[in-house]
Amino acid sequence: MVAINIKRLGLAFGSTLALLYLGCVLLMLIAGREGTIFFFNNFLHGIDVTTIIRMNMPWWEMVMGIVEIFILGWLTGATIASVYNFSLRND
Repeated sequence: MVAINIKRLGLAFGSTLALLYLGCVLLMLIAGREGTIFFFNNFLHGIDVTTIIRMNMPWWEMVMGIVEIFILGWLTGATIASVYNFSLRND
């Protein structure tokens, strides 16, 4: 078996989550409050998100959210690759 590059998998996970976050931002800008609620209520199998949707989010919170979700994704991808690579040594 071939080892996984930890940095590359971290980058892939982080970038993917950041793109999903940006997709959420675009959905909120385009669909508005009611469209966003409709989408996420359907996406989350009927969980009502009406009380937790916040549409008046400052731009700097959005930027911080993208950075934070990228870091979380990078750490997740790096952890998965590290555990996988470690398990190769035990064969």
